[in-house]
Amino acid sequence: MPRHWSNFIPALGVALAMAAAIAMPGAASADAQLDKMRVKVAAFIADKMEKLGGSRIVYRVDADGLREAAVADLRDDVYKILREGRIAFSGLAIRDGGVEVNIPDAKGREQLTRKLALAAEGLPTHALTVSGSGDGPVRLAPTEAASAARLHELVDDSIAMIEQRLKDAGVTLASVQPEGADRIRIFLPGATEPERITAIFARKVKVSFRQVDLSMPAEQAQRGAPPDGTEVLLGFKDNEPYLVAKRSALDGDDISSAGPGFAVGTNEPIASFRFNGRGTRRFAHITSENVGKPFAIVLDDKVISAPVIRESITGGSGQISGNLTLEEANSVAMMLRAASLPGRLGLVEQQVVQPATKP
Repeated sequence: MPRHWSNFIPALGVALAMAAAIAMPGAASADAQLDKMRVKVAAFIADKMEKLGGSRIVYRVDADGLREAAVADLRDDVYKILREGRIAFSGLAIRDGGVEVNIPDAKGREQLTRKLALAAEGLPTHALTVSGSGDGPVRLAPTEAASAARLHELVDDSIAMIEQRLKDAGVTLASVQPEGADRIRIFLPGATEPERITAIFARKVKVSFRQVDLSMPAEQAQRGAPPDGTEVLLGFKDNEPYLVAKRSALDGDDISSAGPGFAVGTNEPIASFRFNGRGTRRFAHITSENVGKPFAIVLDDKVISAPVIRESITGGSGQISGNLTLEEANSVAMMLRAASLPGRLGLVEQQVVQPATKP
């Protein structure tokens, strides 16, 4: 049956050798706690590797794809601000790692930079450099600090995704640690077939947003043949059947960001997300055409939630709420971010490590 952002997956906390603390973005104390736990896990696993040997695997995250996605999102944001503000412009394009646009009116240029600065306030990953004035093009580009912060977030999200995939595969003894700016090292004591582990990460986390079919009860479709173009998927937590469209109206590539937070007024934990420009336009169209109907959020062919659309949503953002713990809200946000990771992890190295020779 339809839910209101409450049919929810269980906490996706790390269960690899030790349970890791879940850090809320921007919370220094939680980050420090997570770092300490990672150090303990690494020391524990290093001791096991020395005694048992095992596998060492190194991945590199797609930093180039991350930069390209950041600039594409910036272009979409600029376009949205210009259109909504009815600011005359021409020549909006991506060039040399930044966005250029011609805005003949000085007030229009000021309005654009002011709104971009307001959106970036308190968010280091959104910091911009703005150059150009007068009759020439305005150029906007992410700062070096912003690019570094985005890369750090990408590595953290990739580590969380790797840990979750290992847990799902039944691998309970592993250490997943950052190595340098853009690499991730995995130690697996006792594992002598690293290729079996790398196969786990051959696909991205798959998130899709699908319409729920109400033409027949999902239980009936499960027992018989579902209507053409639909399929029955089960809920993460309760295994209830949902009859949903096979075709995804939106997917993980349409998500630009996601994070945990608290609902205004009730202060209940939520997982919020924001679409990029393309996703915002699609989401606005879908919600305006389907008011009063349920809409399923699907993660790796399991239904996270199937909320009823109450009104047209044109702002490009949404949230998942409903009796969530902070850990659960953080876990859902992490998986939504993992779905939007640009490209796949690139395998740099996989090798079998022999146990140390005992004296």
